[in-house]
This record gives sequence, C-alpha cells and structure tokens, in this order.
Amino acid sequence: MSVISTFGISASGMAAERLRLDAISSNLANGNTTRTAEGGPYKRLMAVVESAPDGQGVRVARIVQDESPPLLAHNPGHPDADADGNVAMPNVNPVLEMVDMISASRAYEANVAAFNAAKAMAAKALEIGKA
Repeated sequence: MSVISTFGISASGMAAERLRLDAISSNLANGNTTRTAEGGPYKRLMAVVESAPDGQGVRVARIVQDESPPLLAHNPGHPDADADGNVAMPNVNPVLEMVDMISASRAYEANVAAFNAAKAMAAKALEIGKA
C-alpha cells in the first residue's frame, strides 16, 4: 500500500462521513415535518456505507428511508390531525440523531488524522532524499 492510496482511503472515509452528516442534518431539520410532497410525515434518512469495489476505502451505497412507523401525537388543533385528533409525526429521535452525529464527526476526525499522518510520512520521506 502506498502513501497515495492512503490519501484516497482517508478521503473516501471523509466523504462517506460527510454524507452521513448530511442525512443526520436533514433528519434534525425535519423532525417536526408532518406533511411532505410524497404525503405523510417526513421519514428518517440513513446512509448505507459499504466497502469500495476495489477494497480501497468506503463509499455510500445509497441513502434509504427508515420505514418504521410514524410517531403519533395527540394534537386535535393541528391541521394534519386525523378524526381522533392524532398527528403522524416523523420517526426522528433527536437523541439518536445526536449520537449518530457525534459518531460521524469522530470518524471524520479519525480520517483527517490518518490523512495528516500519511502526509507527514510522505514529507519525511522526501527529506530523506535531500540528505
């Protein structure tokens, strides 16, 4: 494995974690969205991360919707309330999203550290050639 491939592996990890953070941000922003263009409440998004085809790094295979049922909240005055006064709310748990956000942030930081370590090693290798 070369230093150059290490850069690519770390970069792929950073890109995957950025997409995870994008999905998490969307979930948090839409945590109270009861009406979407598709109909019904917003559905939580999740990034599916897989190994890259060449085995060198990772990639986001797809973004999928969480198909768990919506949460019901009793709010008879809400415009989207049913006949019983219940409103279908998004299946977004802010605590879970925050935990996922911390996990994605830490993984991103780890990839940055690996990238910087490889960069420092490449710089040291170039210095050896000068001596």
